[in-house]
Amino acid sequence: MARVLVTGGAGFIGAHLVERLVADGHQVRVLDNFSTGRRSNLDAVRDRIELHEADLRDPAACDRACRDIEYVLHEAAVPSVPKSVAAPRDSHEANIDGTFNLLQAAVARKVRRVVYAASSSAYGEGTEGPKHEELCPGPLSPYAVQKLTGEHYLRAFCTCFGLETMSLRYFNVFGARQNPAGEYAAAIPAFATALLRGQSPTVFGDGEQTRDFTYIDNVVHANMLALQVPRTAGEVVNVATGQRVSVNAVIAQLNELLGTRIAARHVAPRPGDIRHSWADISAARRLLGYEPIVGFAEGLARALEYYRTLV
Repeated sequence: MARVLVTGGAGFIGAHLVERLVADGHQVRVLDNFSTGRRSNLDAVRDRIELHEADLRDPAACDRACRDIEYVLHEAAVPSVPKSVAAPRDSHEANIDGTFNLLQAAVARKVRRVVYAASSSAYGEGTEGPKHEELCPGPLSPYAVQKLTGEHYLRAFCTCFGLETMSLRYFNVFGARQNPAGEYAAAIPAFATALLRGQSPTVFGDGEQTRDFTYIDNVVHANMLALQVPRTAGEVVNVATGQRVSVNAVIAQLNELLGTRIAARHVAPRPGDIRHSWADISAARRLLGYEPIVGFAEGLARALEYYRTLV
């Protein structure tokens, strides 16, 4: 049994990690400022975790949160390309300054390992083939720059201070608890809820852009593996399925699952969005023993059942 801090533990990904850690018998502390996380995400485990309502931008809060902790799963962020374009300073302070504060606290409190929620957006456009970790990054948005900077900080803190670190580059995670509301909602929850309401989903661009949509259970699985490996040393690892699906194909599959035939409404592409993104997961297999445990089609069906409960 380990003592684990989950930053952003009330968020979409963080809450799934918290539930898994609790189920596995770990002692869990959550740090969240509830700017995007929701208290209801923690209802099932609230009496079995320690909750710190605080902000990573406060170094003292990071220090308190890291006290007596062995492992950190760092999920807290302003996780949106469009938000980072609309308000770059806010996302910079959360994603870069917050990560730096956390790493300093982790070293001071002798945390053993930090596992970081990195982002596939760091790759940028580049080749249309699968993205592998040896490619030169080409971030196109402030968010992508911020998440890539976090990777560099984790590697530097490993090299300079002996803190074990690993960065997991997530590819388009989706699943239950992902917020479908708001201007910056992720694609699948926005599409699903629009179709459930009989409305046309909004697609930015022609819809032929592709993504490696990764169901949440795969991300939880990868994080658990990253906690268990004997040692980490600043590695960067893709977490995905290794397959790509077009946005138009997602909408077609949702229509099929719902028995509907609702066409999308296409609007201009958004600044900072990339055309194609899918992952080579060879490094995850080699370093973590990772294999996707839920495929895209099954994950989409599971996610749709969740969104039915919201509409």
